[in-house]
Amino acid sequence: MAESNFAHLLPPSWTKHVQLWLEDDIPSFDVGGFVVGEAEETALLLGKSEGVLAGVPFFTEVFRALDCKVEWLLQEGDEVKPSSVPGGKVPVARVTGKCRQLLLGERTALNILTRASGVATQAKRSVEQARALGWNGHVAGTRKTTPGFRLVEKYALLVAGAATHRHDLSQMVMLKDNHVWAAGSITKAVHKAKQAAGFSMKIEVECRRIEEAQEAATAGADIVMLDNFEPEQLKATAAELKKQFPHLLIEASGGITPATLGQYVSPHVDIVSQGKLTQGYPCLDFSLKIQKADGVLEQ
Repeated sequence: MAESNFAHLLPPSWTKHVQLWLEDDIPSFDVGGFVVGEAEETALLLGKSEGVLAGVPFFTEVFRALDCKVEWLLQEGDEVKPSSVPGGKVPVARVTGKCRQLLLGERTALNILTRASGVATQAKRSVEQARALGWNGHVAGTRKTTPGFRLVEKYALLVAGAATHRHDLSQMVMLKDNHVWAAGSITKAVHKAKQAAGFSMKIEVECRRIEEAQEAATAGADIVMLDNFEPEQLKATAAELKKQFPHLLIEASGGITPATLGQYVSPHVDIVSQGKLTQGYPCLDFSLKIQKADGVLEQ
């Protein structure tokens, strides 16, 4: 089976994000670009910290918009391993174009790549941890993403082998405590949601007690989120719910981190979601260095 090219998932409008990011960085005169001029140069993208490469199409599009060409030496999803090479800097890609254009796109492209790779690295480690424990459920992100950057962060989760969870408010119905309080009860909230959502959209309800989860399932919810349960309480509740509602999907969420993931997985839990995957990720370290005429890199 061929490897997935997640770039094929991106909507037609995705390149508009790149244009806006470039405009944000250079809204007026580019004096630095004026200084260096338009000589044709090649820059080398160097990976300087361990992790998973992600964000390739976004990086490439930054430079395509500036009439530069990118040649990738590593593929998306590959491990970047600086410790495996002399000098601790892994060649990741070559970018060729006019000097001022290379420098104009440099920081925007690096900002995208460091963050996307940071998300992918943390998410992949969580997936690997889950599989090492023998758990084959979904390690998922959440909607706790950076405004204006969600597409990249969700994309990076896919590169890592994690689940994106819902992308936005229109993709799946999630009824949280505020929805329930405003509607009057879980049952009323679910029934009203089903009236509008029809048969094609799943409905999930956030629950803090087993009684709430039972009410949600009885009302017709497809998924219940067991929120902020202690690990042992979560496992017992999930087991009881699966006994009563075998087709119900059960999600564990609330305060779960890559470090505590192992405490929450069980045969009766289908999904473990972590806001940490797109909120608290460390960025990978990349740099883009123009090559000197004599072939020596200024690193």
